[in-house]
Amino acid sequence: MITLSRNTKIGLAIYAVFLVGYAAASGNRILHRSNNIHFSYQAQMFLHRQLDLGHPPPGTDDWAEVEYLHLKDGRTVAGAFLRSQPTYFHALGGGKPERITADQIQNRWKKYYVSFPPFPALLFLPFVAIFGLAFNDVLFTVILAALAPMLLFFVLRRLSARGDSTRSEEDDLWLVGMFGFGTVFFYSSVIGQVWYTAHVVATVLTGLCVLASLEARRPILAGLCVGALLLTRPHIASWALFFFYEAWRAYGRKVPIKKIVAFGVPIILLGGLGFAFNWARFGAFGEFGHFYLNVRWTDRIQRYGLTNFSFLARNLSCALTLTPKLIAKPPYFQLSWHGMSLLITTPAYLYLLWPRVKSSLHTALWCVIAPIALAGFLYQNDGWVQFGYRFSNDFSFALIMLLAIGGRPLTRTWKALILVGVAVNVFGAVTFGRFWQYYYDGFFPISQNEL
Repeated sequence: MITLSRNTKIGLAIYAVFLVGYAAASGNRILHRSNNIHFSYQAQMFLHRQLDLGHPPPGTDDWAEVEYLHLKDGRTVAGAFLRSQPTYFHALGGGKPERITADQIQNRWKKYYVSFPPFPALLFLPFVAIFGLAFNDVLFTVILAALAPMLLFFVLRRLSARGDSTRSEEDDLWLVGMFGFGTVFFYSSVIGQVWYTAHVVATVLTGLCVLASLEARRPILAGLCVGALLLTRPHIASWALFFFYEAWRAYGRKVPIKKIVAFGVPIILLGGLGFAFNWARFGAFGEFGHFYLNVRWTDRIQRYGLTNFSFLARNLSCALTLTPKLIAKPPYFQLSWHGMSLLITTPAYLYLLWPRVKSSLHTALWCVIAPIALAGFLYQNDGWVQFGYRFSNDFSFALIMLLAIGGRPLTRTWKALILVGVAVNVFGAVTFGRFWQYYYDGFFPISQNEL
């Protein structure tokens, strides 16, 4: 007979609670697939051993579109015309754009690709093989998402056991509830869709990576998780720094070389496969297809790249200062499609500003968070359309860890702020994608026409 530890029993109970909670908030959405099943299509491509979709996509959201031109001089070139200079053609692999006019073209056609890193599609693969494109990505995402709070509980208990955290079991449960129901991870977990499924997959991989990295005990699993993060949301791979911190902490300057090799080899293998996949499709190791998106913001990607200082002010506003819009008629307030401040969706994050304890682990976690957050703050898209700043999912696991080791007592005020965050995010999980009267397509709460 298998005897489970207390932590394991509580962890399984946490999984059950969040599974029921996410399923309830998902409601009738959990009964069928979402409208944006890019990972299902990508899995189908893998099954058919092809790189492109093979036909026009079912919608216009975030599909990479590569145009092939057979020219009258006998050449065939592939790439995309620049939005700002419609007669200039950017070829796959980069280089100087070439001017090509309509009278030079003899024939033209297009290929379509999924523009998202492929690891989630690998998870979809066996299910798409069985159910085809009818595979229910919403149900899959809900089932997977409930693992994240459970993994967080295991991490927090380990931090407490080794002395990094002074939190009680009850405190850790409060922090797990804050993460699972009181952050934007809640609404991200209940609607499926390619963008949110990627967030959920990345968060679960983060939890596994942290558990495997503690004391550098499981370097192969930690390396596999970092490699999978490279193929899910690449910038989150800065969790590799956490493994090196834990190895240094456990062994000092005498880290066994076999630990480093066991950690590094999976990252190199998976990263190499990702680079090869990009090269085969777009002629560039680091190109997942976003340059070739046929969307309304394609021009800014072509002009400024995926990350640029020009996007910083807007993204910081979405993350920290954007507020709801108050109106004089029902429903009396509306939320911007650009989201709203993290201090509204999760007001208990305020306790990050004044920790009582600042250990080396505190520094290590901020070193992990900084490149992840900076990549989001400089990104060409702020997360639109969203309930709250969804890119915070990329580092929220680490923020909860910081709160756990910060040493400040979990007071009534703190618990009250957690409950406020839960109420806010319950509203988001229930209304987002359903009750659009609570949302508006704009950035500023007051438009120029209302002044």
